[in-house]
Amino acid sequence: MAITPANQDQKRKIVIFSDFDGTIFMQDTGHVLVDALGGGAEYRHKLEEQFKSGERTFREISDDMWGSLSIPFGDGFDLMAQTLKIDPGFQEFHEYCLKEGFPFNIISAGLKPVLQRTLDIFLGDKAATMNIVANNLEAPGGIPWKPVWLHDCDTGLDKAFSVNEARSQAQLDCLPGEIPLIVFIGDGVSDLPAAREADVLFARRGLRLEEYCLEHNIPYTPFDTFTDVKREVEAISIEDQKKTGGQGKPVRYNPRANMWRSLSSKEAVPTLLATGTPTPAEKMSLWPDYFSAPKPDQPETIQE
Repeated sequence: MAITPANQDQKRKIVIFSDFDGTIFMQDTGHVLVDALGGGAEYRHKLEEQFKSGERTFREISDDMWGSLSIPFGDGFDLMAQTLKIDPGFQEFHEYCLKEGFPFNIISAGLKPVLQRTLDIFLGDKAATMNIVANNLEAPGGIPWKPVWLHDCDTGLDKAFSVNEARSQAQLDCLPGEIPLIVFIGDGVSDLPAAREADVLFARRGLRLEEYCLEHNIPYTPFDTFTDVKREVEAISIEDQKKTGGQGKPVRYNPRANMWRSLSSKEAVPTLLATGTPTPAEKMSLWPDYFSAPKPDQPETIQE
């Protein structure tokens, strides 16, 4: 039964989170740079095998992969402009989000300066309207690039925590009685920690995230381009407005993700990190294809 809204003009805030490499862009920015200007494709494949076997963590192999680059930061972007292909529906979807006032966030285990410069090349001034959550970079030129990891974890960036942190901020920005709807868009199993925190999950068709969702009965919507995402988000927004008037629970509501809805202050975020992020053993159990076994007594050497 439809709910009669107290405020006919109130509209649900929909907060968008998207992966970058393989999702917004069809290629991986790091692979393009390293294959052409760093250690090369063969070297990168060797590192990837070490990760897949559990011998090394994602963070460890990424240190070596990015460290194979010693070029000045700006030198690789002509190559990026020539090589990268942006999803053909992305710009239209981004325009839709801007028009509707839906915040657009990028969450990536890549390097924020690389992602920002890439967006600047392809989107111009509109790139500034996106919030990027990613790792940082030290690249003064002439010495190996050094990632500066955002979080103290094997992946360098805790995507689940980042989504929940942004969710908490979005709740602060909502009107009274409003609960934001969280959307995540991705392509790989590395996106799963964040995807589990979303109300609505989009997985690029035919890639590993969709396969994992099918294998583990995780609800998701497949997409081929962001045109599909736009059409579905538009339909969800209209459905929600008709049924809820933008108040209370969204029509697409993930109870597991929304265990954090009661957290409505920035001060609550550190508690969220402590209680909401699974232990390494739990991560291995939930996401065996992504998380490797921790190595005891191994000192942290990467600058946070």
